[in-house]
Amino acid sequence: MGKALIIDITKCNGCYNCQIACKDEHVGNDWTPIAKPQPDTGQFWMKVTDIVRGTLPKVKVAYWHDICQHCDDAPCMKACRQQAIYKRADGIVIIDPEKCVGNRNCVDACPYGVIYFNGDLNISQKCTFCAHLLDRGWKEPRCVDACPTEALRFGEEAELKEYIKQSEVLHPEFKAKPRVYYIGIPKRFIAGAVWDPGEDECTEGATVTLTEPGKAKKLVARTDRFGDFWFESLEVGKYSLVIEKPGYKAKKLEGISTEKDVNLGDIELVKR
Repeated sequence: MGKALIIDITKCNGCYNCQIACKDEHVGNDWTPIAKPQPDTGQFWMKVTDIVRGTLPKVKVAYWHDICQHCDDAPCMKACRQQAIYKRADGIVIIDPEKCVGNRNCVDACPYGVIYFNGDLNISQKCTFCAHLLDRGWKEPRCVDACPTEALRFGEEAELKEYIKQSEVLHPEFKAKPRVYYIGIPKRFIAGAVWDPGEDECTEGATVTLTEPGKAKKLVARTDRFGDFWFESLEVGKYSLVIEKPGYKAKKLEGISTEKDVNLGDIELVKR
């Protein structure tokens, strides 16, 4: 067991406090033997990125967080010839700035792309979970301390087990065993709006059924007073959709691919 970080994408409002707090803690500050100063520009040990999905007016926005995953089976450790990268008893992975000779092997080895190279100091750098503060009695890194919505939670894995049950790790196929867990990773959606061209008005209360070929499970939604419907948290695949309402001809759409989020736009439902 050891330390873990929970990132709840559904609670993040994009304030960037975590990213700014990381910069405030590490830019211009030497925390050797944990970390040398982070450069003013070019590095984000906690990086927030806006993800805009869909097309107007069916748009979703989420805020993604890239950070060192502090893997239990860290590829960067195996790649370092100088043995400058080590895992502490609490599970935090550290690049020793005094042992690093700047061969960049760890940068290339990290499958998550979260290790940076500092050309001025000739060392690799990344998030440390603010281990220098934890060693002084802090309970959490600066990024977590600065989060106003509790989108970030930090602590012992045993204490966070209820959140971990709701979460998933990035790219489990890498088999790196990350200690960063994500809740609410954005998945695909299919949305649209139904209207009656004869009445020139939105169609409320239509039943919309979504199926994926070869799978028995069906998802059902009803259009709201604006004629809108949404299907969220979908896997990538091809779907078919049927729209029905008493007194109207059924409308069927097939081959809807969720390689990207789908806005089907305005769909006509014609009376019998």
